[in-house]
Amino acid sequence: MKVFSSKRRAVALAGFILLALFVLRPGASRLKSRIITSISTAVGRPVDIGAVHIQVLPRPGFDLDNLVVYDDPEFGAEPILRANEVMAALRVTSLLGGRLEISRLDMTEPSLNLVHNPTGRWNLEALLEHSSQIPLAPTRKGKTEARPGFPYIEVTSGRINFKSGAEKTPYALTNADFSLWQDSENAWGVRLKAQPVRTDLNLSDTGLLQVNGTWQRAQTFKDTPLQFTVEWSRAQLGQFTKLLRGNDKGWRGTIQLDAEMAGSPANLRISSSGWIDDFRRYDIKSGKALRLGAHCDGRYSTVTHDFHEVLCSSSVGNGLITLTGEMGLAGSHHFAVMVRAVNVPMGAVMVLGARAKKNVPDDLETDGILRGNVSMQEDAAAGEPLRIKGGGAISELRLASVANKADISLDSVPFSLTDGQSDRAVRRERNRSKRAELRVPAGPHLEIGPVEFGPGKGAAANIHGWINRDGYKLALIGEIEMAKALRLGRMIGLPVWASSPEGTAQADLQLAGIWSGLSGSASSGFVGPQLTGTAKLRNVKVINREFGGSIEIASAEMQLSPQQVNISKVNAKAAGALWTGSLQMPRGCGIACPMSFGLNANQITLGQLSEWLDPSARKRPWYRVLDSSSQRGPSLASVLHVSGHVTADQLIVHGVAAKHASANIRLQDSKLRISDLNADILGGKHEGEWTADFSGKQALCKGNGKLSGVSLESAEKLENDRWIAGLANASYELSGQCFAEFWKTADGTMRVDLREGTFPRVVIGDDGSPLRVTRLSALANLHAAQLEIKDAKLDSPDGKFTLSGTASFKRDIDFKLAPLAASGSGGTSYAITGTLASPQVAPLMAPVQAKLKAPPPGK
Repeated sequence: MKVFSSKRRAVALAGFILLALFVLRPGASRLKSRIITSISTAVGRPVDIGAVHIQVLPRPGFDLDNLVVYDDPEFGAEPILRANEVMAALRVTSLLGGRLEISRLDMTEPSLNLVHNPTGRWNLEALLEHSSQIPLAPTRKGKTEARPGFPYIEVTSGRINFKSGAEKTPYALTNADFSLWQDSENAWGVRLKAQPVRTDLNLSDTGLLQVNGTWQRAQTFKDTPLQFTVEWSRAQLGQFTKLLRGNDKGWRGTIQLDAEMAGSPANLRISSSGWIDDFRRYDIKSGKALRLGAHCDGRYSTVTHDFHEVLCSSSVGNGLITLTGEMGLAGSHHFAVMVRAVNVPMGAVMVLGARAKKNVPDDLETDGILRGNVSMQEDAAAGEPLRIKGGGAISELRLASVANKADISLDSVPFSLTDGQSDRAVRRERNRSKRAELRVPAGPHLEIGPVEFGPGKGAAANIHGWINRDGYKLALIGEIEMAKALRLGRMIGLPVWASSPEGTAQADLQLAGIWSGLSGSASSGFVGPQLTGTAKLRNVKVINREFGGSIEIASAEMQLSPQQVNISKVNAKAAGALWTGSLQMPRGCGIACPMSFGLNANQITLGQLSEWLDPSARKRPWYRVLDSSSQRGPSLASVLHVSGHVTADQLIVHGVAAKHASANIRLQDSKLRISDLNADILGGKHEGEWTADFSGKQALCKGNGKLSGVSLESAEKLENDRWIAGLANASYELSGQCFAEFWKTADGTMRVDLREGTFPRVVIGDDGSPLRVTRLSALANLHAAQLEIKDAKLDSPDGKFTLSGTASFKRDIDFKLAPLAASGSGGTSYAITGTLASPQVAPLMAPVQAKLKAPPPGK
């Protein structure tokens, strides 16, 4: 019993001591130097520790504060490693032998600096060389092994910074989980999982980088046998380009990169594959998902920093694109490669184009075969400039789109790639012979064409262009059939007219653009191509699909500058009129551009103009030219912004011809204003102003104006219905619904002043002569398609009268002509009824006033 009690007391005492050590965690400053020596021996670098605390549970060891591992002065004064919290676990078997040996180092959120100095060496190279020279046992060494073992090093949530000399680059790896151990007597292993970032940019979705590898003992780093696998997965393409180049290039997709490396740094065999899933431009959401992929093999040497025996290939449909040769690192300007395209189907190329270019038709079908090869070489260190030579052709190219009613075939589209220095004179002569002179850039570029683009009927044009790393430019020179040219433009995604005009144009056009339209860190949109140059239109007919009318352009000259479109020398026919003049509008805002114009017509007939704008508006009475039986959806008035001056040699309204008509017109924000509406009409003149508001459900029109010196007899001659004659001045103010039978809904007033006039069919005297008017002054109210006249003053040789009553637009009349007191008219009033063509005049009995009879005399 005493023995058993003694054991219990010993166990309790040991437990109490362990608990006290766990709670109190006493300092271990006397062991600090031994710990520093142990870690320094393992990594081969000076080490410093801020403080050491003993840890008993969960395993014996030490908590190290502010661990610092200094770097070789060759790579700078900043430490290679800094960790605020480190747990150093002791190897229990070494304690039994009276030695202090660290078996494991666990670091939380440490910072590691990887430095590349100007001589081309990395600071890790010296660490690897040191590890191959020190007599450390493997991490999992045997129990009887007397040598200290290499500790298992594990990093959680660390950060790895990359430096170039003393300067820290913006590239880093964050959330890094890292493990390092000695796998066997002569081999070490490493694992890394981290997220690539840039410290100067706000990035997300840069993917996950994973590295697994081993290396063996060697005297020098370049001879170290190693084997690594690298995987970079789930990186978003836009963030990937922003990480590497500093800005988002506007491309989207998910990147996967895999690489295997084996050999030594002096002769490293590399096999890699990469692909992009769902490749597209950032603003293209529809279309078939596209995968781009390639596989590359080669050898790399850290001694020469060159890749040798490079072979990259990518299958494209049933064709193949390959790259072979040798090259240095990016920026070394040292390479000699050959690129070949063998039987690449253009259908597959167009799928790529549809994911990179907006507005390509969904039903576009492409046939043809691409073949070519290009060699490129440069050695800046040896003073050899860039040399590029090669070319090829696209044979039997066919583009077809049912939606665009287009089917275009080209026998061959030649291309050549050049450095821009050699054979310039030869190219200039070739361009001149093809009538497609185009200034090519001085640097490396791809030249396309010339390509014959002639639709027959004597038309002949050609296309020639170039593409380089910054942008592209295409020239089209010669006579073209406009319908075919516009269909081709729509099929390749260019913003062109929706109509298909008939006719030809003598064109000298250039289409140019740049590849990147993104600024800063945000996707601000690709800059679209810009079309500039001149085109002389001849016998072109345009169907106005918006309204149904057509425009026949006998001739016009169009000039496209980067800022503006000018159409001059217009000679066209539309709405039954011959038009001349010019138009101008800025570029880049489409149909909403503020357009200005100056146009003249030989003769504008209001009825024909109404039918041209609205085919449903067939023959109507003249007073219904503003009517519309139906609204067909949003009007162009809601988007158009036009202003200008229009003149007409003759303006015809219901057979009434107004000469020398002119007006200023402005349409903006669904509001139309016609000001300074002047014309010579019926021997007199008209001045007025009209407005229309199209912003509501019903368009509202409002106008005012005045007529002076108008011959009413001339107006009646046009109708062969002479019911009035004389000279008149008039003014009006009217308003109503523009598109709901204006004259039925119009309200307003009219003032008329007639002098020396005659009503040939109105007879009020006994002599049978027509009513003559010295002066007629009247105010008429218009409402519900009726004119109402109240107390108009009529001076006549027969007397002075007042005129009142109504007249309708159906020419029905109901007037009363009453004499003024002491007018000398005999006191007779008249009723004038019937119609204007056949008025009925009837006298009205004058009222009899009763008089009192005088009383007899004397009463």
